[in-house]
Amino acid sequence: MARPKLRATAAGSAPTAPGSPRQPEPRVEVMDPAGGPRNLLPRPCRVLVLLNGLMHEVVNGLMERPDWETAIRKPLCSLPAGSGNALAASVNHYAGYEQVTNEELLNNCTLLLCRRRLAPMSLLSLRMESGLRVFSVLSLAWGFIADVDIESEKFRRLGEMRFTVGTLLRLAALRVYRGQLAYLPAERVASKVPASPALDRQDWQGPVDTHLVPLEEPVPAHWTVVPEQDFVLVLALLHSHLGSEMFAAPMGHRAAGAMHLFYVRAGVSRAMLLRLFLAMEKGRHMECDCPYLVYVPVLAFRLEPKDGKGMFAVDGELMVSEAVQGQVHPNYIWMVSEPSSRLEPQPPPPSQQPPRVLPPEDPI
Repeated sequence: MARPKLRATAAGSAPTAPGSPRQPEPRVEVMDPAGGPRNLLPRPCRVLVLLNGLMHEVVNGLMERPDWETAIRKPLCSLPAGSGNALAASVNHYAGYEQVTNEELLNNCTLLLCRRRLAPMSLLSLRMESGLRVFSVLSLAWGFIADVDIESEKFRRLGEMRFTVGTLLRLAALRVYRGQLAYLPAERVASKVPASPALDRQDWQGPVDTHLVPLEEPVPAHWTVVPEQDFVLVLALLHSHLGSEMFAAPMGHRAAGAMHLFYVRAGVSRAMLLRLFLAMEKGRHMECDCPYLVYVPVLAFRLEPKDGKGMFAVDGELMVSEAVQGQVHPNYIWMVSEPSSRLEPQPPPPSQQPPRVLPPEDPI
């Protein structure tokens, strides 16, 4: 597939003599493969670049600021330079590009940055038993996926292959994790949850989690409680990809503000689990008809580990294994992305208010 090319143009490239009229600023012209300019970008373009910066840390840093409501409206961009690159792969997918890795993925994301297109994306608010509140831009994993993600750090020099090696090692010593899982299905019209002082305290920063009650209380009656308590993995995912070659959610959004909840019950064989992960590269794992794999779009969830085993990985970062609950806040941050039907959620039910999307505070 032919890719757009960039070329710099300027009116008058010769040095300007003192007293001469100021020459126009150079402009970057985005060329369409079919020929002809697509749009023009004036320079300078103000961009703050964080080398080796994690989007997870950037967003949580913005949300900790006293002016968080303004700060979080800053447009963000992910240029892949790591081994997972799940967020960049999702943005690449939303833009309609083929699934690629490494330099090709970097080139596609850089091109999106040059086009200066923005799209709103959801934010996941997580509340831990210890009282910590964390914001996620991608996923929360517990069990097999979290173990592979964290334990394969020592193979980081292998790049994307680190996850293959980690998967094989963990399959050889497959673990079962005991816990209680509950969720609010996206298609279920949630009844009004009574206000909770523990969640509406004035010293909390960030959006109010209207679907959540304190962790010491039972989940609301309109939630679904999973009867099984032995799991191989639990994954709450906001976007399409879990890695540049892991097309985890090919089904897309099914309701406004929904996230993808996957879990695999204990009893799945090593062979079937390996088959699922191999099929995930092309997004075909749901076609494996695995009776142990469950998928449901949800608005909120609660997960309570029972024996202290396993670990949490939030956006790939290690977290203590403790009771956690979270809910999606739709269209809460601005990302450099190509607005697309793959990204836009369906309208919310009439009984719900549509998500309030503020314009970016300082467009790039």
